[in-house]
Amino acid sequence: MTGAPVRTLLLWCPDWPVLAAEIVDGVPATDPVVVLHGNRVVACSERARAEGVRRGLRRREAQGRCPQLTVVDHDPGRDARAFEPVVAAVEEVAAGVEVLRPGACALVARGPSRYLGGEEAAAERIVEHVAQTCAVESQVGIADGVFAAGLAARDGRIVPPGGSPEFLAALPVEALGRPALTDLLRRLGVRTLGDFAALSAGDVLARFGFDGALAHRLAAGRDHRPLAVRQPPADLTVTADYDEPLDRVDAAAFAARMLAEQLHERLAGYGLACTRLGIEAVTAHGQELHRVWRHDGLLTAVAIADRVRWQLDGWLSGSNGRGGARPTRPTAGIIRLRLVPDGVLAQAGLQPGLWGETGEERERAHRALSRVQGILGPEAVVTAVLGGGRSPADQVRLVPWGDERLPGGAAVPPWPGRLPPPAPAVVLPTPLLATVHDAAGEPVVVTARLAMSAAPARLVVGTGRPAEIVGWAGPWPVDERWWAPAEACRRARFQVCLADGAALLLAVEGGQWLVEAIYD
Repeated sequence: MTGAPVRTLLLWCPDWPVLAAEIVDGVPATDPVVVLHGNRVVACSERARAEGVRRGLRRREAQGRCPQLTVVDHDPGRDARAFEPVVAAVEEVAAGVEVLRPGACALVARGPSRYLGGEEAAAERIVEHVAQTCAVESQVGIADGVFAAGLAARDGRIVPPGGSPEFLAALPVEALGRPALTDLLRRLGVRTLGDFAALSAGDVLARFGFDGALAHRLAAGRDHRPLAVRQPPADLTVTADYDEPLDRVDAAAFAARMLAEQLHERLAGYGLACTRLGIEAVTAHGQELHRVWRHDGLLTAVAIADRVRWQLDGWLSGSNGRGGARPTRPTAGIIRLRLVPDGVLAQAGLQPGLWGETGEERERAHRALSRVQGILGPEAVVTAVLGGGRSPADQVRLVPWGDERLPGGAAVPPWPGRLPPPAPAVVLPTPLLATVHDAAGEPVVVTARLAMSAAPARLVVGTGRPAEIVGWAGPWPVDERWWAPAEACRRARFQVCLADGAALLLAVEGGQWLVEAIYD
């Protein structure tokens, strides 16, 4: 039914997000450095690990273990841009390189092992060439299939042909890289990949679904990708020609997103999903640029757009790596962009419902908003995303339609001094000047120690008529950026309820009362 997994050579650069921050932003990787995403550590330097910092720790806990930490925000675009010279260096030694993610790329081991004198000699030659060209340390693993080769690269190991199942059997289930599935397997008593592989494939599919079935094949040492992929029809390729060459990263990124949407819609029409994406570009000077990206799972429209954006960013920005690597920047702008679905899977979930109603409204709205962006620009259509902040105006940011909408509400860490619920219904773009009086008609004053001269009794907004205050709560103080006098902000906030049923959020700053928001 299927053939044997292909011998795969995988090059892995340890702590790549940290190293990319050094290459692009100049953050020394020899210092204790952590890369954070969602307030959790996703990568750390060797010195940080020596202080007890580990992936998955929260920021506060990591800084508690190592107070000298340098914190860097997670940026996949930066990581991909810095990784492009490494991929180009590998391609100088062996053809057919596929980028798995920034920091890891793979190729079929058969070719280089034949003309370089064996798998071990090929691995040594590639590692040495990357070190000389880009001044980047890397490790190579060779095994049957991409998954086993990636784990072998962690130890710089060459797994004998046919030995991948035995090599994987003793590894913990956390090696699958699927936290939700790993947690469930642990609670069911499945501790190792060997235990997971011993389960019935039918039972795994029924209990864990399609993604669990893919993980089950990986645990058994059977790379699912070469077995399931079939050649797509030629008409699935999408191409765009540009009269004005794309020489800016933002313009190229927007064009790439529109092209990614076209590719995804075309694949969906055939009930297919992309697993391996070829990105081709031609410049005005005739330079041809080509790269293949592989993904564990199915590439969504957003994932396709992200990979195209990362790749174009790497080409157009001309990241040179370290150690005097040759420039990779083209000498002219891009006039043709082509996306080739190099590998596809049948995906019934992408097909419309029997009457065409499944997801139809959402797709129609998405196409309409994308069309508006194409006419007026990417910033013309924005959506609100909840984030961190102490005031309602700080907790919402506007994100262009189609861009990443993180962090979500569940991922927002606690903010000391944040207003308690409920949230106001309307946040005024410009706060309104107001005056608050006590029962005797005197202005209410809030001291630096948050002591009030009297209980608030009446509110006057602008030049309007006085309104009686029947209830109030506060103050909630805010003292932000006190270390930067030019940006410092100190204020106290109050929630008040008026006699006519209106509820307002007030703030007093520098002795002046302001109306910031209105409650329902």
